[in-house]
Amino acid sequence: MTQDGAHDPVEHAHLLHGVYDAVLGGDAGPAAPRSLVSESWRRSLAAHVDPDRNTPPEVVPDTELPDLRSAHPLNEVMPLLRSTLVSIADEAMHVMLVTDADGTILWREGAAKLLHIADSTGLSPGFRMSEDAIGTNAMGTTLAVDAPVQIHSAEHLVRAFHAWTCAAAPVHDPDTGAILGAIDISGPLHTVHPAMVQLVSATAQLAENQLRVRLAIADERLRVRNMPHLTSLRGHTGALVTPTGRIVAGEPYGAWPTRVAMPAEGSDRVLLDDGREMVLEPLAEGYLLRAPRRAATSRRSALSLRMMGAGNPSMVLNGRSIPLTLRPAELLVALALHAGGLTAERLAQLLYGDDGNPTTVRGEILRLRGLIGADVLRTRPYRLDAGVDSDFDAVRRALRAGKPAEALRACDGPLLPRSDAPEIRELRDELEVGLRHAVLDAGDLDLLAAYAAHPLGRDDLEVHDRLVDDLPPHDRRRPELEARRARLSSD
Repeated sequence: MTQDGAHDPVEHAHLLHGVYDAVLGGDAGPAAPRSLVSESWRRSLAAHVDPDRNTPPEVVPDTELPDLRSAHPLNEVMPLLRSTLVSIADEAMHVMLVTDADGTILWREGAAKLLHIADSTGLSPGFRMSEDAIGTNAMGTTLAVDAPVQIHSAEHLVRAFHAWTCAAAPVHDPDTGAILGAIDISGPLHTVHPAMVQLVSATAQLAENQLRVRLAIADERLRVRNMPHLTSLRGHTGALVTPTGRIVAGEPYGAWPTRVAMPAEGSDRVLLDDGREMVLEPLAEGYLLRAPRRAATSRRSALSLRMMGAGNPSMVLNGRSIPLTLRPAELLVALALHAGGLTAERLAQLLYGDDGNPTTVRGEILRLRGLIGADVLRTRPYRLDAGVDSDFDAVRRALRAGKPAEALRACDGPLLPRSDAPEIRELRDELEVGLRHAVLDAGDLDLLAAYAAHPLGRDDLEVHDRLVDDLPPHDRRRPELEARRARLSSD
């Protein structure tokens, strides 16, 4: 039995009820259900779903939803989903629902009147809509078959949903291909439209494309920030690997697979297709893949510094993450900026100004050497004996090379924003001013919009003025930018 948009939705629902009652009663009905529906009914009944159940199970309490949402990958594309679907849902008396891969509703938006009706059937955040929880429905079935679906009226197995028509499509992780969740629009049965499934399918593809762009940015950031680890191998075989096993840079170039199988927890060994055994060393954003060291050889230590943004500064030394407080972070930045080394007197001046005390610095250096080792922090003069990569140096290199987009990708925010050390303040101002001018001078609206969403540009009125003046009238970014510009102007 096909579902034709030419059907009167109410009349078609009557037909579906006849089919439903006949099939569940074991009789011959007026028509056969669609194969998609009959197979879903079979799976649902095998999972002991009761057709007379009223609501799906609530599996996540309200108090836990904010953390689940913020940690879920689809949180990044919710602005896109809202701009694409919510206005349509409001006008057409539909509700937009977004689930995780298990079918648990995490987000819901739509017409206020309909949200109240949806609550009575459990179409609410925290409720699980998988087939084995509540039977055939667009969200659960799209996750089960990994394809866009539309479920109308009595095609739902549970009678409580017979007054609804729903369409859903899965969203996939562009990195692994795994299903991240489902996007659904649901409404009263008389609102059925053949374009519903095409709409959610196109929206899911838009979401995947945006996730793919974010993935490319993360890959480039991993490559830019961690190339010193790869070059520290001095021409020996090695590669930079994402947390999921994709290779983003390798030496020699072109001699690597697209992806390697990540080892089981507790192991650091990877076996390549050609039989070679390699070692994975953790980095700040991914891994360094290298050949096992021979007993008679040693390699210079590799040090990753992440000092930009609102979070706590961090360091990874030879794959080992070491937490940092502000003072050792300031020392590391100063030493990284002066590879030739610094005396205690000069370090005191850089960090404390003219009133700096070398004795204080010597005590802090002693504590830092205890943290990272005397083989990494050398004396006479004080210097770092390691291959050092840092986010602030990646930003500075990109700016000097005339690559503002690369600089913006490498930058998470201000350099050690809580630091008052003269050396830190000077570099912080240099990077912020340099990045702002580079972005403004680039003449690239997409880059300027990315800067406006960045911690360094969110409160920049001139940037928002230029974007609102230059963006096309129907650009989806305009409403948010106009609202933020109005707030900045009023402040």
